[in-house]
Amino acid sequence: MRAIQVREFGGPEVLVPEEIPDPVAGPGQVVVRLAAADVIYLDTLLRGGWGKEFFPLRLPYVPGGGGAGRVLSVGEGVDPDWVGRHVVARATSGYAEQIVAASEVVVEVPEPLGSAEAAALLHDGVTALILTREAKISRGEWVLVTAAAGGAGSLLVQLARDAGARVVAAARGARKLALARELGAEAAVDYSERGWQHRVREAAGGAGVDLAFDGAGGELGEAAFGAVADGGRFITYGTSSGEFAHIGPGAAEQRRVRVTNLLKAGSPDQATVRELLTEALTLAAQGRIRPVVGATYPLEGAREAHTSLARRTTLGKSLLLV
Repeated sequence: MRAIQVREFGGPEVLVPEEIPDPVAGPGQVVVRLAAADVIYLDTLLRGGWGKEFFPLRLPYVPGGGGAGRVLSVGEGVDPDWVGRHVVARATSGYAEQIVAASEVVVEVPEPLGSAEAAALLHDGVTALILTREAKISRGEWVLVTAAAGGAGSLLVQLARDAGARVVAAARGARKLALARELGAEAAVDYSERGWQHRVREAAGGAGVDLAFDGAGGELGEAAFGAVADGGRFITYGTSSGEFAHIGPGAAEQRRVRVTNLLKAGSPDQATVRELLTEALTLAAQGRIRPVVGATYPLEGAREAHTSLARRTTLGKSLLLV
């Protein structure tokens, strides 16, 4: 089968199309013939060698974490009725014509969603729901969403709006800010401009936001912390800047801000992932959230997908159409 392999860590040029053996389903596994593979910003960081203490990878490897398509075959102990079903599944690879996945994390895609929409929710839908569960958003609260035009951020804007919050979106450039407003943000601030966090506070009435979701990390995340009102909540989950937001315990304690680093909490168990993915797909099928697929590429276009993500030019999700 066709797949993208990484044989050495580096830039997008290390993403090389190759022919590799077809996967075989072992006990409790299924093989899925992919129609759409999820591409997330984390893929670009791992390709460059970042995060080995959190995500140990052995070269060569096929990047990605799954996608959507049809079940091609099943292993021992799996109901053969799964064969032919339209599903979405997490896996240890994704940039390939076929993946093998544990049957416990395979979820059937509800009508009327297609493979692209399902793949767009595979990781970001789960992440966004974990974040909103952690945050316990109340109606009328002011909520800041950074990286608001990204895959997870665009869903957080919609979920916060659906919960009755007043959303301030932060992103880079007019196109991304326009998307955030379209998705329900009451105010939108360009965080490439100096002092943007002060404009967030002003938009929220001067005191600051009750809750901030930091999908950027680094200096942007630290600035987002400054936009939170005393006694508020700050949840960081992103490293699009290449590092975590560093919030000192003294600063948080002084202002009585509860700080949560979702990445350090580790990955949820398979049962939780399946539950949240099912919920995300259901919300999308009901029209309550809309995954924004901003760019699609053929499998051989993985380099272009990574380059676009690194340059911050992509709106919403990037997918590989296999």
